Amino acid sequence: MTDQILQTVLAVVVSVGLCLLYFYGTNFVLDRIVALPFASRNRREGVRALVQPWLFVLPALALLGVYLVYPLFETARLSFMNDTGEQFVGLANYKWVLVDPNFLITIRNNFMWLLVVPAMATLMGLIVAVLADRVWWGNIAKTMVFMPMAISFVGASVIWKFVFDFRGPDAEQIGILNALVMGMGLEPQAWVTVPFWNNFFLMAILIWIQTGFAMVILSAALRGVPTDTIEAARIDGANELQIFFEIMVPQVLSTILVVWTTITITVLKVFDIVMAMTGGQWDTSVLANLMYDWMFRGGGDYGRSSTLAMVLMLAVIPVMAFNIRRFRAEEAQR
Repeated sequence: MTDQILQTVLAVVVSVGLCLLYFYGTNFVLDRIVALPFASRNRREGVRALVQPWLFVLPALALLGVYLVYPLFETARLSFMNDTGEQFVGLANYKWVLVDPNFLITIRNNFMWLLVVPAMATLMGLIVAVLADRVWWGNIAKTMVFMPMAISFVGASVIWKFVFDFRGPDAEQIGILNALVMGMGLEPQAWVTVPFWNNFFLMAILIWIQTGFAMVILSAALRGVPTDTIEAARIDGANELQIFFEIMVPQVLSTILVVWTTITITVLKVFDIVMAMTGGQWDTSVLANLMYDWMFRGGGDYGRSSTLAMVLMLAVIPVMAFNIRRFRAEEAQR
């Protein structure tokens, strides 16, 4: 433990030192360059204003190039190669994707996750954000709802394993869900092994986590709704449901879309929950799990795993494009 603490402290000190060295070093070199009498003072200041921002952006651009841009093109290249990544096979991997039964099950699962999780997390977050402001203990409720956001996906999966735990038909059950089922006189079940429905049990974990995120963002947006408008609606005889659907929701619709798209992107990348709960068994695999299986299990297949990675990227692009287009439309209206 002591060695790990020392290594962490050393890493922080070295990284901060390198950042300071880069900052002062590049500015020192820039000062010496612009100090040369090759142009007027205004010209030198113009050069400084042009170059200095790039000195700060350059490390980030370099890291993006090494860890994002290069892997993207390399993955695209490998998707046209065989399992060893050495022989060109054209579109064979993409043809395989269209007929592989495991991939079709995975796509079905991803589609269900996309339909259920963003909608339910956003809806529940909106409901909590509205109701919590109406009771004196609303801040306590918000804190409790937000707490799962502080837990990693794997940690949340471990917690929910105890909720869905099944010890056999004749054994004593410790799982909360099976305790409730037995309390109603029904038989306990191995919930995560029930095909199709087990996907919804896994979705509940991500909804539980993301509801806190949606609640915080939407709660801040709801505070921006003019109270005069709400009071005027009440005077005109509008009930609470009408106020909610016809005044509050339209006022925060853009924020709802932001929350929905953010959770959608998280859902497309979901891996940890499925891996920790089922390992992709019992027809619960999603794209990230299938890609992991083809890359790191059974000897690895560079071609097919890269193809699955490209499919995952292509699935994310429309959501990102929609978000960017909406932001541009909002900026144009301002």
